[in-house]
This record gives sequence, C-alpha cells and structure tokens, in this order.
Amino acid sequence: MNKKLFSATLLLGAVVFRTAAWDYEGHHAVNELALASLPTNFPTFALTPETRTRIAFLAGEADRWRNETSLKNGTGLALGHASGPDHYLDLEDLKLYDLTPEKLPPLRYDFVADIVKARAAHPEKFPAITPAKNADHTRELSGFLPWAITENYEKLQSGFATLAALEKFGGTPEEIANAKQDIVYVMGVMGHFVGDASQPLHTTMYHHGWTTNNNPNHYTTAFGFHAWIDGGFFHKTGGLDVKKLSATIHPAGKIPAADNPDGIFQTAVTFITQANQLVEPLYILDRDGKLSNKENRGVEGRVFLEGQLVKSGQLLGDLWFTAWATAPEDTFLERELTQRAAAAELK
Repeated sequence: MNKKLFSATLLLGAVVFRTAAWDYEGHHAVNELALASLPTNFPTFALTPETRTRIAFLAGEADRWRNETSLKNGTGLALGHASGPDHYLDLEDLKLYDLTPEKLPPLRYDFVADIVKARAAHPEKFPAITPAKNADHTRELSGFLPWAITENYEKLQSGFATLAALEKFGGTPEEIANAKQDIVYVMGVMGHFVGDASQPLHTTMYHHGWTTNNNPNHYTTAFGFHAWIDGGFFHKTGGLDVKKLSATIHPAGKIPAADNPDGIFQTAVTFITQANQLVEPLYILDRDGKLSNKENRGVEGRVFLEGQLVKSGQLLGDLWFTAWATAPEDTFLERELTQRAAAAELK
C-alpha cells in the first residue's frame, strides 16, 4: 500500500483494539456465506428470511463487545480481559512454551497453565510488558481463538440437544421458541470467531505491521496495515459481492474429525495454521502494490482476501451442520420433562 493510503487508515488503525478482524461487512459476509451452504434438511427455523437476517447481524456481536471497552475510565475492562484474546492466536509464541500447533492442549486453561509455567521458568525469554498498555491484562497471553471456536461449537451442540429434548418430551411452545432463539444466537456469534480465523493477521505476532528488527524483505511496518486488510481495502474498491462469492460455496457437511474427542479443536487449529502460512504472502501482496485501490492494481489482492472470507464461510457452515448432526441426547432434560409430564397427569 502506498504512504497516502496508509496515512488515510492510520488514525482508524490507531483506535482499533487488538481484537478487531474483518470489518462488519466482512464478518456479515462470512455468516451469509455459511447460511448459503446449509442444505434444505437443516432445521427450517434457521432458514427463514428473518432468522437469516438475525444470524448475519450477530456476526458483529463480538466486536460490539469490544466497543464497550474504554481504557480511559475503566469501563469494560472485565469484558475486554475475558473476550479480547478469543479473537486471535499468535502462533509464533508457541515456541516460547515448548509447544507446536499439534501439541496444543484442547482445554483453554491447560494452555494458560502452560503459559504460566513457561513464564515462571524462563522469564528472560519474554519481552517486557508496559503496564500502561496492559490495562486489560491480556499482554501476557497469546490468544485463545481455537478454544473460542470449539467452545462455541459445543454450545451449539448443547442448544440442538436441548431443542430435541423439548420437542420430543413435551416442552411448551414458549420453551421450544426460546431454545430456537438460543441456537440462533450461538450460530451468529460463533461466526465471528470462525471469520477471525481466516484473517492471517489474527494468527501472528505481526498483526499491525512487520514489527521486528529483522525485516530483510522490506514489509510494511505501518500500524494501519491491519485496518486496511480488515476492511479498508474493500471499502475503497467497491465492497463485497456476497451473491457472487456464494456461488463458490458447496453444501455444508459433517466434519469427519468430529468423531474424535478433540477433532473440532484440531480442525480449528489446522484452519488457523493454514491462515498463518499466508501471513508473508499477504505482506508480499502489499509490498508489491497488489493491495492498492489505484488503477485496478488490487485485483490479485481482492481475490486473496475474498478467498479467505469464503474459507471461513465454508468452515462455519460445516461446523453448524456438524453440531446439529452430532448433537448428543440430553438425558437429564428428558428425565426432567418426563417427570414434569407425569406430575401434571396426577393433578
């Protein structure tokens, strides 16, 4: 990107928190693409026009949470602390913990324990943290993106299990309607994190420019690069044509790895690792002027970025479908509903 374009986006980038990825238009597109993948045998309540609109709107929910965070007066710090790291995973940090993507623990707080142990054993390995830049106490962390995806997937499985029990064992119309709304909410919100996972800058320490002394390939060091990739490029080059991108989506299907206990987690990690392999190609596109909005020079960059959105849309549709297809039986709720029905008959 040329210097003028960066100066135009620098202010925007300076006020965007670490958690931003894809602008609302991009996240909205990911959820729309996932909806386009759903086959006709998917629960029909999720396929109505009104519900599709709701699910697409919820793509921006996790970024709206970060809008609450204000380091000036402390408002929202708890929310920023709890949810901010869910948007990324800096894969370069794993070597500091003697971990690889393949060896990441499937449980979030096991990973936190690994971080704590590594920092205690070898504090000299870790760069100093400036307290003024760490009000939300997240700089010690490397991100929780694959765990956020997995946890939301399991929430969705739980939602479908609840709905099935209510429908089969005498749930009231109000209970069934609420269960459906719970499913819709999780579907929409989890789409945000699956969208984050295809944005290469959310998988790397080089998330706001190539901030290192070792930069032999002359990649940009501008902070505003992140904002340009998130949406600045699309805004300056005509936006997104979701209908066109939907033509590249195939029907959602069950993720084979879901049959393994940690299969969904490993699927998320693999997806993030693949995006991380595109970090340097993304910087090269920028360096070579292929992410410019001038003289149609950004054609190759647009194909690259749209391709990442499509990847997230496809994975999200597959995750939704798999959660529905593999939802376990909620035997506890079934017993509760059976006992409630029996008690009502005795009255």
